[in-house]
Amino acid sequence: MKVVLRSVLLLPKQPFLRSATVSVLGSSPVCKPEFPRSAASTSTVSGSKVKVSEIEQTQLGFLNSSKTDIFLRLQTSVQPSGLSPRDKINLPLRLKASRDGVGLVQETIQTKENTPMSINKPDDSFREMRNRFLRFKKEKYLVNLECYKELAQAQAPKFLVISCADSRVCPSYILGFQPGEAFIIRNVANFVPPFENGPCETNAALEFSVNDLQVENILVTGHSCCGGIRALMSMDDEEKSSSFIKNWIKVGKAAKSTTKATASNLSFDQQCKHCEKESINNSLMNLLTYPWVKERVAKGLLSLHGGYYDFVDCTYEKWTLDYLKNIQKQETGGYAIKNREFWS
Repeated sequence: MKVVLRSVLLLPKQPFLRSATVSVLGSSPVCKPEFPRSAASTSTVSGSKVKVSEIEQTQLGFLNSSKTDIFLRLQTSVQPSGLSPRDKINLPLRLKASRDGVGLVQETIQTKENTPMSINKPDDSFREMRNRFLRFKKEKYLVNLECYKELAQAQAPKFLVISCADSRVCPSYILGFQPGEAFIIRNVANFVPPFENGPCETNAALEFSVNDLQVENILVTGHSCCGGIRALMSMDDEEKSSSFIKNWIKVGKAAKSTTKATASNLSFDQQCKHCEKESINNSLMNLLTYPWVKERVAKGLLSLHGGYYDFVDCTYEKWTLDYLKNIQKQETGGYAIKNREFWS
């Protein structure tokens, strides 16, 4: 096993020398000089090798006049004899700075055959996230500071968007909603459970957006290749399960039944695509089971819309539920829609 210790010493600007101590297991400490920053233009390199017990240590000292930060790499080899297998695996390394004021960043890597290496470290992901946030602050927040100050006082969105939680279909990104324009609910398969199913986080957000924010439009938007719909179409309706996912997607059983009745001659993939759109209309009809939604729709204060995003071809289909005609169709079933548009 080889242990590589990488240390970055961030040195203060004092013209004097400091030292850091490295100790491995029970070996004697080896003092390593830190590197001063001076006005001279020369560099001195000195080195020595010490073997204590089964540990081979190499020390290097750099006296560098440049005002750049110094990168120090120390490699320590463990000989196979005299150490138990556990000691070889759990070799402790300890770094101690002899005085305060030296910034020390340490990374220990254990290398062994067939050891999987991490490609994307979490720190790298958050570093990129930090950069995006700072770019947002510089290019959007500070440029539109007055707008964001108003949003800090209150929100008055015109839209409630009910979308799938799928990471590929962020409605703000696809439809260009800006902060304050849309109140967004996201769940698996963009379902709206009927009123009689009782409270859940989806209808709690629905109640808030309709009664408190008084949105003017509700858009239920689905998408192609939906895993939730595929699970719904594959599921045994009579199966009892403790799975949160299976219990949730049962909300779409009516859409599945309609799909099986009208598209049974299609392939399974085509049935899933049919159900993706059918479930949107099913959710629109479920919205009308909420008394406060139905009341505002009847008064013309609220409109219900469906949308379907096909991310394979990058197209979007939009339509509006015709409330008055749906009243006439309630006994016969089916949906009445109007203002269908296809964006491509």
